[in-house]
Amino acid sequence: MKTTRTPTLEERIKQVRAEIEEIMDAHVDAVAKQSPGVPPGVIRNLLTARAPACPCAQYLELDSKA
Repeated sequence: MKTTRTPTLEERIKQVRAEIEEIMDAHVDAVAKQSPGVPPGVIRNLLTARAPACPCAQYLELDSKA
């Protein structure tokens, strides 16, 4: 019988944060298409300004507005 390895908490956190970055990048790209000339960094800051610095909290804040 083959056993499967359970990822560590650290590995799962890194995976979740990578997924969040992909989602945030997609939101930034969508807004950038509607706002040509606005730098992506500014858009990202505006999207996450109301959430704490934690990427997970930023995602939850952004997702609640969608």
